[in-house]
Amino acid sequence: MTDKNVLIIGGGVAGLSAALELARLNIAVDLVEKGDFPGGHAIRFACKATDKCVKCGACAAEEKLRDALQHPNIRLLAGSHVQKVAKNGRFSAVIQKKAGYIDPQKCSGCAICFEKCPSGAILRGFSKSHSPFYALCEEKCLYVKDKSCGLCQEACPEAAIDLEVSGELLHCEADAVIAATGFSAFNPESKPYGYKVFRNVITNLELELMLRLESRAIRPSDNTEPKKIAFIQCVGSRDAKLGHLWCSKVCCGSALRMARLIKMRQPQSEITFFYMDVQTFGKDFQQFYEVIQKEIRMIRSIPGDIFKVGNDCLRVIFLNPATHETLEDIFDLAVLSVGITPSDETKSLAELLHIETDDSGFFSRSLSQNGIFTAGTARGPMSIAETIADAGNTVYETVKYLAAEQ
Repeated sequence: MTDKNVLIIGGGVAGLSAALELARLNIAVDLVEKGDFPGGHAIRFACKATDKCVKCGACAAEEKLRDALQHPNIRLLAGSHVQKVAKNGRFSAVIQKKAGYIDPQKCSGCAICFEKCPSGAILRGFSKSHSPFYALCEEKCLYVKDKSCGLCQEACPEAAIDLEVSGELLHCEADAVIAATGFSAFNPESKPYGYKVFRNVITNLELELMLRLESRAIRPSDNTEPKKIAFIQCVGSRDAKLGHLWCSKVCCGSALRMARLIKMRQPQSEITFFYMDVQTFGKDFQQFYEVIQKEIRMIRSIPGDIFKVGNDCLRVIFLNPATHETLEDIFDLAVLSVGITPSDETKSLAELLHIETDDSGFFSRSLSQNGIFTAGTARGPMSIAETIADAGNTVYETVKYLAAEQ
């Protein structure tokens, strides 16, 4: 099908996986990613291997991104979003691409711009495959705002930064469209845990990135290693008050694997795991679960409140599951396992592409009949392995559609 082209919206694991499978079938792909760095949430995840691989899937995201960037049949457009899609025989899409202030051919990744920027407008990538490894955030950039600062451009030894460039409108013709816009993490600021108020309350996604970049757990307040860590599950999932009745599936396994990794690297740490019940999804998880229960304290109770005490420590209030007595404990760090919710793009993209959504707000899992398909966690919570498999199934249906249209 050398004359076929597929537009994929979303450059996370699902989008990258679908793009690679199509490209290997000699189908051209335009892969549109709204973020500055492709790879989605998973590209920030830490490898959780201890004495052996624990099949967390983090390495798969890195591999998919590397291969997609190198494949000649894939045009990856980061920092872009689809403005309009029309169908008149083929699909015609209008894509707004933001200005590419940093030239990937010139950027050496020296980090001078990152260090010099006074407003934090230079963003750093998460993967060695990201090229360039730095990007400019227009909302924070003082030059974009009022031209009052150009330190990054002046300091760049490779002349890789041009603050005068502008964005562009691109047009794409496609024979099919795949929406793979992933998920949004639940924002826990509304919960009584002090997120964004107490510095030592973080989310599981923030811990993932911390372990990836720092290789250890640290307290944001003072950069010291925490002695006592609390993991709190189901924050934003399985919550009738929010209308989030679904289980996010991956949080238990991910949190417990991070707990085990921390115990291996920081053996003096004491870890408590607060949960409703543990979802044992994934291959070999039951065997892993039997081991981890012996290494950390498991409490079948979800805390009600967190308060800050001396030295930026945290007082966690919870019920004894056996006696229903109110208890409390002091921790150095609290990690909130936030739920998987529909992407911020889901509603607008559903209207743009005329895709149905289910009662939870995710894309419907029904197969397309008009050349528009969906894939990955845009359709509901999935692990990385499940996302890759789901993308493969979507590619199969897409290829069948393309063959029928010939």
